[in-house]
Amino acid sequence: MSSATVAAAVLPNRRLAGTSPRSRAWGRFKRHRLAMFGSGVILVLVFAVIFGPMILPFDPLHIDLRHRFAPPPGNGHLFGTDQLGRDLLVRLLMAGRISLTIGFMAMVVSTLIGTSVGVTAGYYGGLVGTVLMRIVDAVLCFPSVFLLLALAAFIKPSILTITLIIAATGWMEVARVVQAQIKALRHRDFILAAEMLGASGRYVMTRELLPNAAGPIIVAATLTVARAILAEAYVSFLGYGIQAPTASWGNMLNNAQQYLNSAPWLAIFPGLMITLAVTSFNFIGDGLRDALDARMDLT
Repeated sequence: MSSATVAAAVLPNRRLAGTSPRSRAWGRFKRHRLAMFGSGVILVLVFAVIFGPMILPFDPLHIDLRHRFAPPPGNGHLFGTDQLGRDLLVRLLMAGRISLTIGFMAMVVSTLIGTSVGVTAGYYGGLVGTVLMRIVDAVLCFPSVFLLLALAAFIKPSILTITLIIAATGWMEVARVVQAQIKALRHRDFILAAEMLGASGRYVMTRELLPNAAGPIIVAATLTVARAILAEAYVSFLGYGIQAPTASWGNMLNNAQQYLNSAPWLAIFPGLMITLAVTSFNFIGDGLRDALDARMDLT
């Protein structure tokens, strides 16, 4: 075998070994076309909801009864107007601020709760782990939608309360994922070595276990954003969520119910925004799952 053939065979392995895990993960993520598409859509949505209302020449609360139900694109309104003559596009963007904010905030809270419960249950095991996971099982016995609506019915709706309600009904899946990952890592050599050197349980959980379980946590957190946006839409659609005149994608759908035949665009555009956001976050979650799987390096 010639030296050129040997060099050609060895070079890919050297390149793979010479790159960092982060670089390899980013390379795998970039090869996931749907994940890149989802990332682009979310970036566009985020920039649109932040800067769009500043650019558009319409007030989301301005009522113009002379231009009620203007079909898109009518009288300068690209997405038309609603039953009060308000520009639908600027209201969609303002509603996107609310829905995306609730989605991200609920993700942070539910991930913190679920990670704390999962790490504690997976590390200590025994009675502590059994009690914590039985609590998780007990909460999971209740259908999340009904539990969400029951809590929302007794609490005054606001962005903060809706966020906390969604987080309170969405941390259990994160806890299960984290507990399984921590349990798998619990008796690895590097954990036993840290304990033999006198490391405390808190140190082992935060400095050794959590960094090595970061991949599944990130994937679960990404998918939690999609579920939180859908949960906000459920609650607001049924009238228990964000209240008028503040707009969210869910309550815009609720307000459009009676106009489905006469002005279908009032429901179509909020529905498309929810679909785009949720589908994009699911695509990103799938891409992250592949990117953070070290076994993909072997394929």
